[in-house]
Amino acid sequence: MAMDGKRVAFLVASEGIEQAELVEPWKAVADGGGTPTLISKEAGEVQAFNHLTPADTFPVDVTLADASADDYDALMLPGGVANGDTVRTQPDAVALVAAFAAAGKPVGVICHGGWVLIEAGVVADRTLTSWPSLQTDYRNAGARWVDEEVVVDDGPFTLVSSRKPDDLPAFNREFLGVVGG
Repeated sequence: MAMDGKRVAFLVASEGIEQAELVEPWKAVADGGGTPTLISKEAGEVQAFNHLTPADTFPVDVTLADASADDYDALMLPGGVANGDTVRTQPDAVALVAAFAAAGKPVGVICHGGWVLIEAGVVADRTLTSWPSLQTDYRNAGARWVDEEVVVDDGPFTLVSSRKPDDLPAFNREFLGVVGG
C-alpha cells in the first residue's frame, strides 16, 4: 500500500510498549514509503516489552511538548498494558489524541493502546475492538465493542482497531489502506 509522503505519529509511554505492536506497524509504514515518528513524553529511549519481558529500546524522535497533530497524517497507538495505562494519564498525550480526532485524521489502535482514546472522549458511538479486558471500559464510554481481528470505523475520524499481536497482518493491511488510500 502506497504511503508515499505520509507521516504517522506513534505515541507511546517511556516503557511497557508491546514490542510487536510498535515494530510491525512501524515497519509496514516505512516499507510502504511513509515516515513513522516515535513520540513520547521525554527525550531519550523507550523500553518495549514482549508481554512482561523487557525487549528492545527505541529512540524518541519528538517529545510530547513538541508534537502537534498538524505535523502528521495519522496517529498510531500501540498496546501494552503499562503503555496504555501510562499514556492515558498524560494530559499532553490525551490532548494530542483529541487533536487528531478533531482534525479528522485516521487513528490506529491495538490492544491496550485504546485507553487513551477513552480518556480523550472520542469513542462514543464508535465500533472497535481491543484486548477483551477493555470491553467494559469501551462500553462504559459509549462505544460498541466487538471481538474481531480488525475493525475499521469511518466516523468523524477513521478508527482502525485490533486486539493483539496475532492480528497485526490484518491491522497493518487496513491501517495502511486507510492512511495511504
